[in-house]
Amino acid sequence: MPDHPAARPAPCPICGRPASPRRVGARSPSPFCSDRCRQVDLGRWLTGAYALPLEEPPAPVAEEGGEGEKGG
Repeated sequence: MPDHPAARPAPCPICGRPASPRRVGARSPSPFCSDRCRQVDLGRWLTGAYALPLEEPPAPVAEEGGEGEKGG
């Protein structure tokens, strides 16, 4: 008998129910409990809901009286 308790499946990231175990013949293990939750997650990726926020660097400030000015 193993010394550790049986591992419970992780919760589905969409609805929180226990994720389904790996199905025979499945392409890869799935963290989702159903095809519906898998499709909801795919839709979120495709619409950009999971996009990382982009922090743009501040624009450089041009100095007055710089070398590029022509005097008259």
